[in-house]
Amino acid sequence: MILTNANTHFLNWNGLDVAWKKQGKLTNSPLSTLLIHGFGANKDHWRHNQTVLGTISDCYSIDLIGFGESSQPNACIQGEKEHQSNFCYNFDNWGQQIADFTELVINQPVILIGNSIGGIIALRAAKILGSKCKGIILINCAQRLMDDKQLIKRSLFQKGLRPLLKFFTRQRWLSKNLFRNAANPDFIKKVLQKAYPSGANINEELINILYQPTKGIGAPEAFHGFINIFNDYLAPDLMQQLDIPIDMIWGKEDPWEPISEAEYWFSYFQCIRSLEVIPNSGHCPHDESPELVNPILLKLIQEAT
Repeated sequence: MILTNANTHFLNWNGLDVAWKKQGKLTNSPLSTLLIHGFGANKDHWRHNQTVLGTISDCYSIDLIGFGESSQPNACIQGEKEHQSNFCYNFDNWGQQIADFTELVINQPVILIGNSIGGIIALRAAKILGSKCKGIILINCAQRLMDDKQLIKRSLFQKGLRPLLKFFTRQRWLSKNLFRNAANPDFIKKVLQKAYPSGANINEELINILYQPTKGIGAPEAFHGFINIFNDYLAPDLMQQLDIPIDMIWGKEDPWEPISEAEYWFSYFQCIRSLEVIPNSGHCPHDESPELVNPILLKLIQEAT
Protein backbone atom coordinates (compact mmCIF):
# COMPACT_ATOMS: atom_id res chain seq x y z
CA MET A 1 0.00 0.00 0.00
CA ILE A 2 1.28 3.48 -0.91
CA LEU A 3 0.41 6.56 1.13
CA THR A 4 1.27 10.17 0.27
CA ASN A 5 2.24 13.07 2.53
CA ALA A 6 3.04 16.30 0.65
CA ASN A 7 5.95 15.40 -1.67
CA THR A 8 6.83 12.23 0.22
CA HIS A 9 5.25 8.84 -0.45
CA PHE A 10 5.26 5.83 1.87
CA LEU A 11 5.33 2.15 0.96
CA ASN A 12 4.39 -0.50 3.51
CA TRP A 13 7.19 -3.04 3.17
CA ASN A 14 7.14 -6.08 5.46
CA GLY A 15 5.28 -4.04 8.07
CA LEU A 16 7.73 -1.14 7.86
CA ASP A 17 7.27 2.30 6.31
CA VAL A 18 9.57 3.14 3.42
CA ALA A 19 9.66 6.83 2.49
CA TRP A 20 10.41 7.92 -1.07
CA LYS A 21 10.13 10.76 -3.56
CA LYS A 22 9.77 10.95 -7.30
CA GLN A 23 10.72 13.54 -9.90
CA GLY A 24 9.67 13.36 -13.53
CA LYS A 25 6.47 12.32 -15.30
CA LEU A 26 7.87 10.86 -18.48
CA THR A 27 5.73 8.27 -20.21
CA ASN A 28 8.15 7.10 -22.89
CA SER A 29 11.37 6.57 -20.94
CA PRO A 30 12.54 2.94 -21.10
CA LEU A 31 14.03 3.04 -17.60
CA SER A 32 14.08 4.93 -14.31
CA THR A 33 16.82 5.90 -11.89
CA LEU A 34 16.85 5.17 -8.17
CA LEU A 35 19.04 7.20 -5.80
CA ILE A 36 20.38 5.43 -2.69
CA HIS A 37 21.90 7.54 0.08
CA GLY A 38 24.79 6.79 2.42
CA PHE A 39 25.06 6.31 6.18
CA GLY A 40 23.39 9.06 8.21
CA ALA A 41 21.86 10.65 5.12
CA ASN A 42 18.47 10.26 3.45
CA LYS A 43 16.55 10.90 0.24
CA ASP A 44 16.91 14.68 0.60
CA HIS A 45 20.68 14.43 0.31
CA TRP A 46 19.99 14.32 -3.45
CA ARG A 47 18.56 17.85 -3.24
CA HIS A 48 20.77 19.12 -6.09
CA ASN A 49 20.42 16.06 -8.32
CA GLN A 50 16.97 14.51 -8.36
CA THR A 51 15.12 17.35 -10.10
CA VAL A 52 17.82 17.53 -12.78
CA LEU A 53 17.80 13.78 -13.40
CA GLY A 54 14.02 13.80 -13.48
CA THR A 55 14.13 15.84 -16.70
CA ILE A 56 15.36 12.84 -18.73
CA SER A 57 13.88 9.86 -16.84
CA ASP A 58 11.67 9.22 -13.85
CA CYS A 59 13.96 9.59 -10.86
CA TYR A 60 13.22 8.11 -7.44
CA SER A 61 14.98 8.66 -4.11
CA ILE A 62 14.42 6.44 -1.10
CA ASP A 63 15.08 6.37 2.63
CA LEU A 64 16.74 3.16 3.71
CA ILE A 65 15.19 1.47 6.74
CA GLY A 66 16.64 3.21 9.79
CA PHE A 67 17.13 6.57 8.10
CA GLY A 68 15.20 9.64 7.01
CA GLU A 69 11.44 9.23 7.30
CA SER A 70 11.48 5.45 6.95
CA SER A 71 10.88 3.22 9.97
CA GLN A 72 13.65 2.94 12.54
CA PRO A 73 13.04 -0.48 14.14
CA ASN A 74 15.08 -1.98 16.95
CA ALA A 75 18.34 -3.50 15.78
CA CYS A 76 19.00 -7.21 15.68
CA ILE A 77 22.76 -7.84 15.62
CA GLN A 78 24.68 -11.07 15.22
CA GLY A 79 23.91 -13.49 18.03
CA GLU A 80 20.56 -11.91 18.91
CA LYS A 81 17.22 -13.51 18.10
CA GLU A 82 15.42 -12.04 15.12
CA HIS A 83 11.69 -11.40 15.47
CA GLN A 84 8.99 -9.18 14.00
CA SER A 85 9.78 -6.15 16.14
CA ASN A 86 13.43 -5.83 15.12
CA PHE A 87 15.47 -5.52 11.96
CA CYS A 88 18.89 -6.77 10.97
CA TYR A 89 20.66 -3.73 9.58
CA ASN A 90 22.73 -5.39 6.88
CA PHE A 91 23.30 -5.27 3.13
CA ASP A 92 21.13 -8.28 2.37
CA ASN A 93 18.09 -6.62 3.96
CA TRP A 94 18.77 -3.16 2.52
CA GLY A 95 19.45 -4.73 -0.87
CA GLN A 96 16.14 -6.58 -0.67
CA GLN A 97 14.40 -3.33 0.26
CA ILE A 98 15.74 -1.68 -2.90
CA ALA A 99 14.91 -4.69 -5.09
CA ASP A 100 11.36 -4.95 -3.73
CA PHE A 101 10.82 -1.20 -4.10
CA THR A 102 11.91 -1.46 -7.71
CA GLU A 103 9.45 -4.29 -8.33
CA LEU A 104 6.52 -2.81 -6.40
CA VAL A 105 6.78 0.91 -7.14
CA ILE A 106 9.01 1.59 -10.14
CA ASN A 107 7.99 -1.51 -12.08
CA GLN A 108 10.43 -1.01 -14.94
CA PRO A 109 14.19 -1.40 -15.54
CA VAL A 110 16.40 0.82 -13.40
CA ILE A 111 19.80 2.35 -13.06
CA LEU A 112 20.85 2.32 -9.40
CA ILE A 113 22.91 5.28 -8.17
CA GLY A 114 24.47 4.92 -4.71
CA ASN A 115 26.70 7.08 -2.54
CA SER A 116 28.96 5.55 0.14
CA ILE A 117 27.18 2.51 1.65
CA GLY A 118 24.44 3.21 -0.86
CA GLY A 119 26.89 1.92 -3.43
CA ILE A 120 27.25 -1.42 -1.64
CA ILE A 121 23.46 -1.64 -1.38
CA ALA A 122 23.12 -0.87 -5.09
CA LEU A 123 25.53 -3.69 -5.93
CA ARG A 124 23.64 -6.13 -3.71
CA ALA A 125 20.23 -5.07 -5.06
CA ALA A 126 21.47 -5.42 -8.64
CA LYS A 127 22.30 -9.06 -8.03
CA ILE A 128 18.76 -9.66 -6.72
CA LEU A 129 17.13 -7.75 -9.57
CA GLY A 130 19.08 -9.49 -12.32
CA SER A 131 18.17 -8.25 -15.82
CA LYS A 132 15.87 -5.55 -14.41
CA CYS A 133 18.93 -3.56 -13.33
CA LYS A 134 20.51 -1.96 -16.41
CA GLY A 135 23.44 -0.30 -14.72
CA ILE A 136 25.01 0.98 -11.50
CA ILE A 137 26.65 4.30 -10.78
CA LEU A 138 28.83 4.33 -7.66
CA ILE A 139 29.61 7.68 -6.06
CA ASN A 140 32.50 7.30 -3.60
CA CYS A 141 31.43 3.76 -2.81
CA ALA A 142 32.16 2.60 0.74
CA GLN A 143 35.25 0.41 1.00
CA ARG A 144 34.20 -0.81 4.46
CA LEU A 145 37.66 -0.68 5.97
CA MET A 146 36.35 -1.84 9.38
CA ASP A 147 35.06 -5.16 8.06
CA ASP A 148 36.67 -8.29 9.52
CA LYS A 149 37.79 -9.30 6.03
CA GLN A 150 39.94 -6.16 5.91
CA LEU A 151 41.92 -7.22 8.99
CA ILE A 152 44.53 -8.84 6.76
CA LYS A 153 45.71 -5.29 5.99
CA ARG A 154 45.91 -4.31 9.67
CA SER A 155 48.68 -4.53 12.23
CA LEU A 156 48.82 -7.27 14.85
CA PHE A 157 47.87 -4.66 17.44
CA GLN A 158 44.74 -3.69 15.51
CA LYS A 159 43.83 -7.34 15.00
CA GLY A 160 44.21 -7.97 18.72
CA LEU A 161 41.90 -5.07 19.56
CA ARG A 162 39.07 -6.30 17.34
CA PRO A 163 37.38 -8.58 19.95
CA LEU A 164 37.42 -5.71 22.46
CA LEU A 165 35.99 -3.31 19.89
CA LYS A 166 33.17 -5.72 19.09
CA PHE A 167 32.41 -6.17 22.78
CA PHE A 168 32.01 -2.44 23.35
CA THR A 169 29.98 -1.73 20.20
CA ARG A 170 27.46 -4.37 21.30
CA GLN A 171 26.74 -2.42 24.50
CA ARG A 172 23.60 -0.38 23.89
CA TRP A 173 24.34 2.04 26.72
CA LEU A 174 27.58 2.96 24.98
CA SER A 175 26.18 3.19 21.44
CA LYS A 176 23.31 5.37 22.69
CA ASN A 177 25.74 7.75 24.39
CA LEU A 178 27.89 7.90 21.25
CA PHE A 179 24.79 8.62 19.22
CA ARG A 180 23.60 11.38 21.56
CA ASN A 181 26.98 13.08 21.30
CA ALA A 182 26.92 12.91 17.51
CA ALA A 183 23.26 13.80 16.94
CA ASN A 184 23.53 17.57 17.21
CA PRO A 185 23.95 20.31 14.59
CA ASP A 186 27.42 21.38 15.74
CA PHE A 187 28.86 17.86 15.46
CA ILE A 188 27.14 17.30 12.12
CA LYS A 189 28.66 20.52 10.80
CA LYS A 190 32.15 19.38 11.86
CA VAL A 191 31.71 16.06 10.06
CA LEU A 192 30.46 17.87 6.96
CA GLN A 193 33.50 20.14 6.98
CA LYS A 194 35.65 17.03 6.78
CA ALA A 195 33.47 15.28 4.21
CA TYR A 196 33.16 18.42 2.02
CA PRO A 197 36.77 19.70 1.84
CA SER A 198 35.86 22.65 -0.39
CA GLY A 199 33.18 23.76 2.06
CA ALA A 200 30.72 24.20 -0.80
CA ASN A 201 27.01 23.75 -0.04
CA ILE A 202 27.47 23.25 3.70
CA ASN A 203 24.50 25.27 4.85
CA GLU A 204 21.62 25.26 7.30
CA GLU A 205 19.45 23.28 4.88
CA LEU A 206 21.98 20.43 4.67
CA ILE A 207 22.58 20.35 8.43
CA ASN A 208 18.83 20.17 9.01
CA ILE A 209 18.43 17.39 6.41
CA LEU A 210 20.86 15.26 8.41
CA TYR A 211 19.80 16.40 11.88
CA GLN A 212 16.01 16.02 11.79
CA PRO A 213 15.95 12.20 11.41
CA THR A 214 18.21 11.83 14.47
CA LYS A 215 15.25 12.98 16.59
CA GLY A 216 13.37 9.78 15.77
CA ILE A 217 12.82 7.47 18.72
CA GLY A 218 14.45 4.60 16.86
CA ALA A 219 17.42 6.53 15.50
CA PRO A 220 19.85 5.27 18.21
CA GLU A 221 18.87 1.69 17.32
CA ALA A 222 19.67 2.24 13.64
CA PHE A 223 23.06 3.61 14.69
CA HIS A 224 23.59 0.62 16.99
CA GLY A 225 22.80 -1.77 14.17
CA PHE A 226 25.10 -0.06 11.71
CA ILE A 227 28.20 0.14 13.91
CA ASN A 228 27.89 -3.60 14.56
CA ILE A 229 28.23 -4.57 10.90
CA PHE A 230 31.63 -6.24 11.01
CA ASN A 231 31.23 -9.10 8.57
CA ASP A 232 29.23 -8.27 5.47
CA TYR A 233 29.71 -7.65 1.76
CA LEU A 234 32.66 -5.79 0.31
CA ALA A 235 32.24 -4.02 -3.02
CA PRO A 236 34.85 -6.11 -4.90
CA ASP A 237 33.14 -9.35 -3.84
CA LEU A 238 29.83 -8.10 -5.22
CA MET A 239 31.37 -6.78 -8.44
CA GLN A 240 32.70 -10.23 -9.22
CA GLN A 241 29.11 -11.50 -9.26
CA LEU A 242 27.85 -8.92 -11.77
CA ASP A 243 28.11 -8.55 -15.51
CA ILE A 244 26.17 -5.30 -15.91
CA PRO A 245 27.97 -2.00 -16.58
CA ILE A 246 29.25 -0.10 -13.55
CA ASP A 247 30.38 3.53 -13.69
CA MET A 248 32.15 5.33 -10.87
CA ILE A 249 32.28 8.97 -9.81
CA TRP A 250 34.78 9.86 -7.10
CA GLY A 251 35.53 12.97 -5.09
CA LYS A 252 39.32 13.10 -5.21
CA GLU A 253 39.76 14.47 -1.69
CA ASP A 254 37.57 11.91 0.10
CA PRO A 255 39.02 11.58 3.62
CA TRP A 256 37.56 8.09 4.14
CA GLU A 257 37.45 6.30 0.79
CA PRO A 258 40.84 6.81 -0.92
CA ILE A 259 40.86 7.42 -4.66
CA SER A 260 43.71 4.88 -5.01
CA GLU A 261 41.31 2.02 -4.27
CA ALA A 262 38.81 3.31 -6.84
CA GLU A 263 41.61 3.45 -9.40
CA TYR A 264 42.52 -0.14 -8.57
CA TRP A 265 38.90 -1.27 -8.99
CA PHE A 266 38.76 0.48 -12.35
CA SER A 267 41.90 -1.26 -13.57
CA TYR A 268 40.92 -4.70 -12.26
CA PHE A 269 37.17 -5.22 -12.81
CA GLN A 270 35.99 -5.55 -16.40
CA CYS A 271 32.43 -4.58 -15.44
CA ILE A 272 33.62 -1.07 -14.48
CA ARG A 273 33.62 0.96 -17.67
CA SER A 274 34.40 4.46 -16.39
CA LEU A 275 35.86 6.42 -13.48
CA GLU A 276 35.25 10.16 -13.30
CA VAL A 277 37.33 11.98 -10.68
CA ILE A 278 35.86 15.19 -9.24
CA PRO A 279 38.61 17.61 -8.12
CA ASN A 280 38.42 19.51 -4.82
CA SER A 281 35.53 17.32 -3.66
CA GLY A 282 35.20 14.78 -0.89
CA HIS A 283 32.90 11.95 0.13
CA CYS A 284 29.68 13.36 -1.34
CA PRO A 285 30.59 15.08 -4.62
CA HIS A 286 26.99 14.87 -5.85
CA ASP A 287 26.04 17.42 -3.17
CA GLU A 288 29.34 19.28 -2.83
CA SER A 289 29.93 19.71 -6.58
CA PRO A 290 26.60 19.04 -8.34
CA GLU A 291 27.56 21.35 -11.20
CA LEU A 292 30.29 18.83 -12.09
CA VAL A 293 28.50 15.61 -11.17
CA ASN A 294 25.08 16.21 -12.73
CA PRO A 295 26.37 16.44 -16.33
CA ILE A 296 28.17 13.12 -15.84
CA LEU A 297 25.04 11.47 -14.46
CA LEU A 298 22.90 12.85 -17.28
CA LYS A 299 25.35 11.56 -19.88
CA LEU A 300 25.50 8.05 -18.34
CA ILE A 301 21.71 7.81 -18.09
CA GLN A 302 21.19 9.03 -21.64
CA GLU A 303 23.70 6.49 -22.94
CA ALA A 304 21.73 3.72 -21.22
CA THR A 305 18.33 4.71 -22.65
